[in-house]
Formats: sequence, structure tokens, C-alpha cells
Amino acid sequence: QVQLVESGGGLVQPGGSLRLSCAASGFTFSSYYMSWVRQAPGKGPEWVSIINTGGDNTRYADSVKGRFTISRDNAKNTLYLQMNSLKPEDTALYYCARGIGGQEGYWGQGTQVTVSS
Repeated sequence: QVQLVESGGGLVQPGGSLRLSCAASGFTFSSYYMSWVRQAPGKGPEWVSIINTGGDNTRYADSVKGRFTISRDNAKNTLYLQMNSLKPEDTALYYCARGIGGQEGYWGQGTQVTVSS
């Protein structure tokens, strides 16, 4: 049973930082690419970032490039998203997902990130 549990979301001011975590279980974590996807109210899902199995190759959406950093600790079966210089438009429910852009269908329950002054 694939399980993905996000945590670390919260309310932050513009310019602030937050680190999201995703605890994975039920599969061989180190064998899969992992992604972060977000969804703002009234909008469709937006791909945020992806990381390869070894954690040495990453890609980002233009909207977050230079501000967010995806990483993983395969020994801990955990995916991370370090979010810096947060903007109000980053407000969304953030999901970790197995594979490329979540298209496989295995997503977590999401963690809410709200950026507001």
C-alpha cells in the first residue's frame, strides 16, 4: 500500500521560508522519481519540481526556480521541498507524488502553505 504523507506546511509572511517533508512507505522509495505538485484554490494542479532516484538531478517550474529546492533522503524514505522567498502566489495545497508530475496517481494528502501578510 503506497503511502505518502506530507507535513511542514503553515502560514508564513511574504519573503519567509518553509520546509516541506514527505514520508513515503509501501514501495521502494529509492527506485522512483519523485515530484512536488501544488494546487491553488480554483485552479488546476501545477507541477512544481521533480527529482531523480539518486537525488542528483532536479528540475523546477519557472515560477519557483531559484527559490525552491527539492531533495531526498533515500535512507529515510523522505522527500523534501525547501521553499525560500515565498510569495503570496505560492499559496496552495502542496502534494508529493510518486513518479513524474504525479501522473501515476500516487499522491499524498497534501499540506497547506499560505503566504500572507
